[in-house]
Amino acid sequence: TKTNAVGWFDIYVSDMARAVTFYEGVLLQKLEKMGDPTGETQMMGFPGDMAVYGASGALVKSEHSSPGMGGTMVYFGCEDCAVEGGRVVSAGGKVQREKLSIGEYGHIVLAIDTEGNLFGLHSMN
Repeated sequence: TKTNAVGWFDIYVSDMARAVTFYEGVLLQKLEKMGDPTGETQMMGFPGDMAVYGASGALVKSEHSSPGMGGTMVYFGCEDCAVEGGRVVSAGGKVQREKLSIGEYGHIVLAIDTEGNLFGLHSMN
């Protein structure tokens, strides 16, 4: 069967409570605690439905990795990325690049979360 390239994502964090508060405040979505069979990591999952388009993922606190700039970029889908982008600063993050047209592919906002991770917000309008 054909699948999309991304099936899951992890966003590494240093302070789980702070990161959960940030993403819940920006995306207005409740994250849920996830179990880790290895007992080595703390995970809080983004809402997801494996039967619909796109990938879900989790915030992850692990001694095996750490947050930071320059790694993988995750873009969260939005109706209008300027709306979620407008919540970034009040949630404790920083807007790196305001809403920007990417032509026929829509618009993006680039932001930095409370853990120092660069992430994107994407919308078609």
